[in-house]
Amino acid sequence: MSRAKPLPGWLTGLVCAGVFTALVVLELRRPLRKSVEPKLRRDVRNLAIAGIGGLALAFAEKPVAQPLSAMVHRKRWGLLQRWPLPPWLEVALAVILMDYTLYWWHVLTHRVPWLWRFHMVHHVDLDLDASTAIRFHFGELTQSVAWRAAQIVFIGVGPLSLSVWQTLLFVSILFHHSNVRLSLASERRLNRFCVTPRMHGIHHSMVEGEANANWSSGFTIWDRLHGTLKLDVPQDEIVIGVPAFSRPDDVTFGKALAIPFYSRSDFTGKSNA
Repeated sequence: MSRAKPLPGWLTGLVCAGVFTALVVLELRRPLRKSVEPKLRRDVRNLAIAGIGGLALAFAEKPVAQPLSAMVHRKRWGLLQRWPLPPWLEVALAVILMDYTLYWWHVLTHRVPWLWRFHMVHHVDLDLDASTAIRFHFGELTQSVAWRAAQIVFIGVGPLSLSVWQTLLFVSILFHHSNVRLSLASERRLNRFCVTPRMHGIHHSMVEGEANANWSSGFTIWDRLHGTLKLDVPQDEIVIGVPAFSRPDDVTFGKALAIPFYSRSDFTGKSNA
């Protein structure tokens, strides 16, 4: 496949839909954590938030990212375009570098108060499953466009690399947000390389010391390199969510969308994670 052409949209859609469906079925059969809210009600709410976010991406990111990656490839901009790399190597390096720079964006969404207000909408979900993976406020997704554009230009991400990374990222976040119980042995083998459900469950904890960890989205090497890896918290001791929004009545659809615009007195601390 030409590196100037992205993966077919139907293929990406089929892969992501298939993974989401499989994880939902596994969550019903082998749940990792007990539910706080009824799953159907949460799924409907999360899908509604995701739908609005999807529209925001369609209007804000798609018209920027795809043409920009084509221009990067055509004009040979960015780090990876400096050398005539084989397509497979260019894609592999792009995926690694995009994953690493996404680690830092994730850190910023927790550390910068304005960004945290929007990212908090993802964290206030009182349960954690595959539907949480796509529950992001449209404001956060819109603000991320500038970071995505910088990633594409500085790394030198062409259309094929961008589409491969987007597909792998979506599969990864669906998996590690899922409420699927894997054996401890399987988790330990997997999280040597990639983020797993137990590992990411710690990041969604209400306890600040637990949530200030495990910021990787794909490869766990970034948390290992920066000393932010935490794996020693039993899942049955984790309470998912944000302390200031700990009741189901606090995280209804309307209230969740309004969270970024609350006054500072409406919640304690700029970030719990």
